[in-house]
Amino acid sequence: MSGHSKWSTIKRKKGAADAKRGQIFTRHARMITLAAKQGGGNPEMNFALRLAIDNARNVNMPNDTIERAIKKGAGEGGADSVQSVVYEAYGPANVAFLIEGVTDNTNRTLTDVKQALTKNGGSLGQGGTVAWQFARRGVLSFPTSAKKDDLELALIEAGADEIEVQADMVVVYTAPDSLQEVQKALSEASVEVEDSEITMLPNDPVEVSEDDQRRVNQLVEALEEVDDVVSVTTTMSA
Repeated sequence: MSGHSKWSTIKRKKGAADAKRGQIFTRHARMITLAAKQGGGNPEMNFALRLAIDNARNVNMPNDTIERAIKKGAGEGGADSVQSVVYEAYGPANVAFLIEGVTDNTNRTLTDVKQALTKNGGSLGQGGTVAWQFARRGVLSFPTSAKKDDLELALIEAGADEIEVQADMVVVYTAPDSLQEVQKALSEASVEVEDSEITMLPNDPVEVSEDDQRRVNQLVEALEEVDDVVSVTTTMSA
């Protein structure tokens, strides 16, 4: 089991920013709408939608809000205007940034992202200049107290390729198409998953000075203040 932390630090940082702004419901609703638009409104047949719904429920989003987001994605309420966007950028100390969003106005989102970058020592890159430094991974977590002696083997057999044990939680990394099976293995072992998602993670995190770390984090926070941004990942080591 690996001891280095990647995803959990991102989650803590992102969660704190969302709570501070009170915009978390809006972002989860957009993710649900996009998932329903891309794969249909039935969560039993659309794993991405099921993940989006589960994550929304984890932050206590009301069921009626979830249902409205699903219906919008399934074709009601102008869902055609909702789309995903990805921006590649560089920040302080040449740290690479991958910025993902869901928007109904790409011009507005691009302008807001550029402004956040410019004001905080970053610059927008051309497509392909940064994305190769990241890989899409399935990631889920559960309480360390729920870990069992034979659970690691079951997770590996289900498709887990890395398991990270921390003081209060276990983080499991998978290929995106293995996440559902790993989640199923945990369910069969009566282990409740706290978070589960498919996200981008850096291939080779880089160490930076404390001052550069502060500047990178400042840029991350500025980008997360953009309403349409749902994820900011960097190559900076956690």
